[in-house]
Amino acid sequence: MSRSTRRRQETSRSSSAVNGDVEEQHNTMSSGPNAEVPSDLRGDRCNIAILFFLYLLQGIPMGLAAAIPMLMQSHGVSYKQQAEFSLVNWPFSLKLLWAPIVDSIYSNRFGRRKSWLIPAQLLIGFFMIFLGANVDSWLGDGKGEKEAEPCVGFLTLMFFILNFLAATQDIAVDGWALTMLKRRNVAYASTCNSVGQSAGYFFGYVVFMALHSPDITNRYLRSVPQPDGLVTISSFLNMWGWIFLTVTILVAILKREQVVHNPEHEPEPDLGFYRAYGLLWDISKLPSIRVLAFILLTAKIGFSACDAVTGLKLVDAGVPKEHLAFLAVLLVPLQIVLPIAISKYTTGSRPLDVYIAAVPYRLFFNLVAGAIVYFTPSLITKGDVPLYYYIGLLLFYTCHQITLYMMFVAIMSFFVRISDPAVGGTYMTLLNTLANMGTTWPSTLSLYIVDSLTFRGCSSPLLSNNDCSSPLEVQDCEAAGGICTVQLDGYYVEMALCTVLGLLWLWWARPRIQALQIKEVREWKVRRQRIR
Repeated sequence: MSRSTRRRQETSRSSSAVNGDVEEQHNTMSSGPNAEVPSDLRGDRCNIAILFFLYLLQGIPMGLAAAIPMLMQSHGVSYKQQAEFSLVNWPFSLKLLWAPIVDSIYSNRFGRRKSWLIPAQLLIGFFMIFLGANVDSWLGDGKGEKEAEPCVGFLTLMFFILNFLAATQDIAVDGWALTMLKRRNVAYASTCNSVGQSAGYFFGYVVFMALHSPDITNRYLRSVPQPDGLVTISSFLNMWGWIFLTVTILVAILKREQVVHNPEHEPEPDLGFYRAYGLLWDISKLPSIRVLAFILLTAKIGFSACDAVTGLKLVDAGVPKEHLAFLAVLLVPLQIVLPIAISKYTTGSRPLDVYIAAVPYRLFFNLVAGAIVYFTPSLITKGDVPLYYYIGLLLFYTCHQITLYMMFVAIMSFFVRISDPAVGGTYMTLLNTLANMGTTWPSTLSLYIVDSLTFRGCSSPLLSNNDCSSPLEVQDCEAAGGICTVQLDGYYVEMALCTVLGLLWLWWARPRIQALQIKEVREWKVRRQRIR
């Protein structure tokens, strides 16, 4: 049998499964739109492990993208420069632009998802090795350049490319998850996503920051103190680059995609390039999707200042950045257990009840975070941070993580439940893209405007009109014997504004979210004519 004939037959089988009535298509799943089928992991344990590790790799660039701002903060970069670097997270919010290409152009012989997964991960590996050879000088930490300013623009470009490749890998993995797992186990894809990304983020951020710190490594890991940490950003990137290359080669050789449709798995028809974008347009026209899109794009406004600025403010207040990262180590068991524990409450027909329940608590933590930042300078004496401060900070982070994962696992479970498998990874990617965009644009905006909302003044009576808004005015103030002091910190203005907006959003969104999750499955499906 020729390859083209076999491909047409596979497409025909998939299309016939998709083009039937909704009730017929799901007759093995339920007797009603919201009925549940118990999971059975037999035969899927290895697939779950593979998905977990692929999502773990995806979390490494995300963790590194969180570590770089901490390194730049020690060089005195402005919050507007931090906002510029935050653009590196935008590929995960823009991946919808090329998701239909990933979904429709592939080698049938090599595998629909592997056609993009393998090249993307190989490029990530090579790019990490390249970054490892140059990143020290771009950060201003090269030999003889310790006082140099970071090349924020170039760092942003390099890590933007890295995250672009990681986002492409995410598209492929999201689509593969829908067909790699049996239909009754597909909800576990959200658990693999959350646990795997958390583990990868932990290695890319927490482990790196701890091993990069001379203070932590000398105190806990060395008998003879050394001036540097155990790893540098360059050696860490180089190591993970080789890990990416090794794992990718193993997946390419050992893991095969399903070629002949198994009735226990969701069908995945062969969509053409133009039909893929047409389906994307059809999805966006669904009334339910439009409401959900607006909810996702605005859901994180209330938490943006707390999530994006608080950590940097603590570093400015005198808390060592390495200690903040090391403190996060204690949260790792919680971050691994939470998605598993929460998934027990989100695998039913109303996962968004958990999502709604978490919002008021996250808004309350805005006030707690603001109070912590406000009192931190007065609690630090000569650079020494008391133990009780770290205990209180750990308690705050623990409670914050619980609410964060309640929302994340709940929304991911809802995405998996409503995604139309007839569209492959494009539907799931659309939903994830909207959720990511709802996080990235408020975070970037919060970082960008915090300096504009901050009011400073010169203490010298000779320059009462000097607001220290530029380096020249700062120099003039110091030349007159004064110092620039913060009269109103824009961080607190943002926190108050975000909290008010978050409460208004909750009042508006609660009834609409409850209405969305009781809709029948067919209301989330695209028109069958487009799929043929």
